[in-house]
Amino acid sequence: MTVYQDLGYDKVFVSLDGSEQQDKVLDRAIIVAANNNAELYIGHVIDSTALETAGTYPFELINDLEKSFRASIADKVKKAEEENNQIKKIEVIVKAGRIRETLKEEMLDAIEPDLVVCGARGLSSIKYALLGSISTYLTRNAKCDVLVVKR
Repeated sequence: MTVYQDLGYDKVFVSLDGSEQQDKVLDRAIIVAANNNAELYIGHVIDSTALETAGTYPFELINDLEKSFRASIADKVKKAEEENNQIKKIEVIVKAGRIRETLKEEMLDAIEPDLVVCGARGLSSIKYALLGSISTYLTRNAKCDVLVVKR
């Protein structure tokens, strides 16, 4: 069954958070990008807010976290590049900063995707009240369609 076939998406951005759901979200984004002959941008924000409270910017730790994230998706990215010649290009973008602001200002505003794919994290009601969710933020603030992949 072909899904999300030729819906006119030229740029697909997938927001990954390193959770256990990450593979499923990335798989869905790869399918959508391939079925639309689109470019695929894989974005991850390392939340540096807590790290910065120490007073110094932990460059080495940020670099280690970036390497770890890239390694966690390397096999899927390589497979997507080899098996999906319909995807025009695949680019992995990793930035450190406040998650919402960095996603919006340094990734979405710069790339201007037609579709954002993200996961729905199962936060407890207390965490949701304090933090909100990235998927909710994206559905409210992205200037394009948003596909939320649930468990």
